[in-house]
Amino acid sequence: MFDFRLKVFNTVAKRLNFTKAAEELFISQPAVTKHIHEIEGHYKIQLFERRGSKITLSEAGKILLIYTERIFDIYRDMEFEINSFTQHHDGILRVGASTTVAQYILPPILAAFHNKYKDIKISLTTGNTERIESDLDNGTIDLGIIEGKSKNTAFKYTHFIDDEIVLVASTSHPKAQKTLLTLEELTEIPLLLREPGSGTLEYIAYELKKAGMRLSDLSVEMQMNSPESIKAYLPNSKCMAFLSVHAILKELRYKDFSIIDVKELDIKRIFQIIHPHGGISGLAELFMKYAITYNFR
Repeated sequence: MFDFRLKVFNTVAKRLNFTKAAEELFISQPAVTKHIHEIEGHYKIQLFERRGSKITLSEAGKILLIYTERIFDIYRDMEFEINSFTQHHDGILRVGASTTVAQYILPPILAAFHNKYKDIKISLTTGNTERIESDLDNGTIDLGIIEGKSKNTAFKYTHFIDDEIVLVASTSHPKAQKTLLTLEELTEIPLLLREPGSGTLEYIAYELKKAGMRLSDLSVEMQMNSPESIKAYLPNSKCMAFLSVHAILKELRYKDFSIIDVKELDIKRIFQIIHPHGGISGLAELFMKYAITYNFR
């Protein structure tokens, strides 16, 4: 229903390779070139800059890519909403989610999904990323939502929502008003960290390594398997902790916690929906589409 030429442009813009785009779209390379030339002719502007065998997006191409992404998002939402009127869904859906996602991201989505599809029974398994991947591999859940950095080649990973891991302290902490710490100062502060197997810990270790440090360089007072346990511990200690910003929104609103930036340490990540290659059940696909298009307000 949407202009196929925009689909061709979007694919080339993401792959930056006409041959790979043609293979993905199951059309010939000359056909890809023809569609791109038609768009460039319509707007009378060049969308790609060619340097030898490599191509890059022009400034106009970058803008068109942003708008094609928005168009396809709207199209996907439209398809989902229209199809929901013509299909009846029931059965059992087994979702697994890593701890941070299960506690702070999923509850409103699950509630809204249940209100829309009352005949679908949902079970939610909670654990760290390692546990969720294991459950998916064993077939005890239908899909998972995780926060880890490493990827298992047995699974397909789909972007769900962005996140940031930040260093937090109780506002009563002596250094709570300090806006910036150096990496050296960080090593002198007692810290609370998540347990081994946690996606949060995996990301922290990865970013520390990029900054020339290891987890063993930190002064770790304790490791806990729950963000809520860490949050309850902080006000009663001289510790700081690395937590997802999604886990501390209420505490920031009520000024119970403060975020302290660390120089040269920027821990951004994405939560991902995972399922086995080769397709998923209809209910799992329905929930995945619903979660991705959910409007966080």
